Amino acid sequence: MLGSKRSHRSARLARREQPLTVHHLNQLLLVCSLVLLIAVAAVRISSRSGLPSLLVYLGIGIAMGQDGVGDIHFNNAELTQVIGYAALVVILTEGGLGTKWKEIRPALPAASSMALIGVAVSVGVTAAGAHWLIGLEWRQALIIGAVVSSTDAAAVFSVLRKIPLPARVTGVLEAESGFNDAPVVILVVAFSTAGPVEHWYALLGEIALELAIGAAIGIAVGWLGSWGLRHVALPASGLYPIAVMAIAVTAYAAGALAHGSGFLAVYLASMMLGNAKLPHWPATRGFADGLGWIAQIGMFVLLGLLVTPHDLGDDIWPALLIGLVLTMVARPLSVVISLAPFRVPWQEQALMSWAGLRGAVPIILATIPMVNGVEDSRRIFNIVFVLVVAYTLVQGPTLPWLARKLHLDTSAGQAADLGIESAPLERLRGHLLSVAIPAGSRMHGVETNELRLPAGAAVTLVVREGKSFVPLPTTVLRRGDELLVVTTDPVRDAAEARLRAVGQGGKLAGWLGTGAPDDRAGP
Repeated sequence: MLGSKRSHRSARLARREQPLTVHHLNQLLLVCSLVLLIAVAAVRISSRSGLPSLLVYLGIGIAMGQDGVGDIHFNNAELTQVIGYAALVVILTEGGLGTKWKEIRPALPAASSMALIGVAVSVGVTAAGAHWLIGLEWRQALIIGAVVSSTDAAAVFSVLRKIPLPARVTGVLEAESGFNDAPVVILVVAFSTAGPVEHWYALLGEIALELAIGAAIGIAVGWLGSWGLRHVALPASGLYPIAVMAIAVTAYAAGALAHGSGFLAVYLASMMLGNAKLPHWPATRGFADGLGWIAQIGMFVLLGLLVTPHDLGDDIWPALLIGLVLTMVARPLSVVISLAPFRVPWQEQALMSWAGLRGAVPIILATIPMVNGVEDSRRIFNIVFVLVVAYTLVQGPTLPWLARKLHLDTSAGQAADLGIESAPLERLRGHLLSVAIPAGSRMHGVETNELRLPAGAAVTLVVREGKSFVPLPTTVLRRGDELLVVTTDPVRDAAEARLRAVGQGGKLAGWLGTGAPDDRAGP
């Protein structure tokens, strides 16, 4: 009997010590693919129900965890932090590539003020509320205040780009979400370090120095990368998206290794790449968008695995109370104080106060004190988790309603922008522009000769309902058409600007002052 037990134990140990095989890899791939398919289906469900996709992905992770049907025991906070940082780099890259310089340029001073002064106000007010109302020690209260003061780039980008808001509001909120991760990470790391936080003025100087280093590296890498991609023809169009992502990751790594803000570096570099008129741009944007979705899904599922639902009961009311202080006091006060010099209308300030969306970033930052061994770090993580889930459920779905009530919804009468892709013709020293006319474009009904393209540019082919033909000067363009426009290198920018202007203002764009200039003009 004893020998039989020993043999069974030896067999179990032998199975545990077996190396990873192709069979194990196939099982892992099957599980990952099923999770991705479920998550993709969840995107459709969330878009129809109005439920933020963040909660759906977290729910998938919780369902797979130790209190769910999957019964997966996962408690590696350090691995979660590393993967979360990597996912955040991809998300910031996707957000920067989609940020239009024309919209964000006027908003930079206000966004910078909200990312610095606003964060300081939010941290102080939220920490005071956590200390006096919940009874947390000052270190834990400051950590929570810093963690939840960062707006989530993924949540802001995904929500705001579905709501037609004034350009200034969108620009400020997107730039703030891209900028405020950097100072918040520095604060959380400082508060999570063993020993007292001394010389607060030295901490402010460290934040300023890291932001300056990150900004300089991000701008330099973005400029060099965009210059190289415009002047070096790659042998395959599929290499351009890979090159863009590699340049963005290089900016983050260089900024972090130089003891600067890698997050600010990757956002600025991506923004410069996104406004540089790179070849095969729609393919690049689609690739980055897909990677961004994978990063969000993986990050949220992993965070759902890390949380232990049966341990959250005692932290629900403290989380709701701190969230109430953050949402109703700290965030509005930070917006009012940081925007005081810019004379922003109260309606826009009210919307910005409610649009301080939290997502996975605060939950990832809550793993920093866990990794550093801060006392009550598990409670900090639980409070942040409950706070983010509860207030994301409230703020995200109500944001479009609030925009309509404040008369900030600009969807009425807004023309859809054109999708233009450029492929370089190196030997001919020209460009081939592929122009897609969307349903809301005012180019519908315009004749080709009414486009008034500059000399050196011409519409050479029209694809309509799967059939292509060479257009006449009197050919009337329709929604759904795809145009091939050949242009010489000197007039390439002017031709694209004219096409976008007609798409926005119709055939009389330019004569009556209608139509938008080229919205991809770089800094």
